[in-house]
Amino acid sequence: MVDSVISPRAEPGIVVGISACLLGHKVRYDGGHKRADFCEQILSHYFQFEPVCPEVAIGLGVPRPTIRLVQRQGETRVEAGDGSFDVTQPLTDYAMTMSQKLGHLSGYVFCAKSPSCGMERVRLYGEAAGAKVGIGVYARTLMQQLPLLPVEEDGRLNDPELRENFVMRVFAYHDWQQLCRQGVTRGRLIAFHSRYKYQLLAHHPGAYRELGRYLANMTELPLQHIAERYSAGLMQALRCRATRRNHTNVLQHLQGYFKKQLTAAQKAELQGSIDKYRRGILPLMAPMTLLQHYLREYPNAYLQQQVYLHPYPEELALRYGL
Repeated sequence: MVDSVISPRAEPGIVVGISACLLGHKVRYDGGHKRADFCEQILSHYFQFEPVCPEVAIGLGVPRPTIRLVQRQGETRVEAGDGSFDVTQPLTDYAMTMSQKLGHLSGYVFCAKSPSCGMERVRLYGEAAGAKVGIGVYARTLMQQLPLLPVEEDGRLNDPELRENFVMRVFAYHDWQQLCRQGVTRGRLIAFHSRYKYQLLAHHPGAYRELGRYLANMTELPLQHIAERYSAGLMQALRCRATRRNHTNVLQHLQGYFKKQLTAAQKAELQGSIDKYRRGILPLMAPMTLLQHYLREYPNAYLQQQVYLHPYPEELALRYGL
């Protein structure tokens, strides 16, 4: 079979959308901001942020009356606090328009608890006595239209596991976007999956097996269909938190590549480090550092390409808290 190609596109950097107030823009209802230090001081060195304030974009001024999510007759609306106006449709329309323009994004950071931008747990007023939280209308529409896009809220980024998972997914999605810009072929797709095998095994062993079987039997399917299904499976799997048990499994797999090179003492040291991580005594970086040391000493081309070993710049130090 001739290896067809999905046409490439121009390649941008790692661009991440963000609620403008999180970068210190004074666009909130009271004329203030909600600066997120981790985004502004750390992530801004690795991501090109594209700030958006949907409330200002649809014509609400600064300052402005507060808006909130309201449940009316089973439908969620966005209304002024005093009920004087309703901006549900303008926010929805704006999100639909933006979803057509933001395909270049590799991630998005939303402002927590916002009736427009909150991705979860936004206070819901009105008739919903038993269900008092909802999703911001702009965020909900954007997530529906761009289902593969990694998203997170500023408050949740204070959690070390959620922070690491989000940043990892942004780099993974950008990696996929680069492949699409280069042009997807069956050979390149197999090579991409090969690099992500251990990352998938750490996050979702079931998806690791399923995607592997899918690609092994893909010769009769259209390439576009294969790429879409694979990317959806990949990004959904990476959303799952990598458990201590799964990390231990991957570390033991990686250890096996050095069984002929290491001395008995080195093997015992590495196994002991992995076991202490499994029991919660050492952080993930302890056995990872040993494996990286042995990989430098005994190079292995297959391991060196594994995304699991370098999912993002080491300087971010995101695995120190795992």
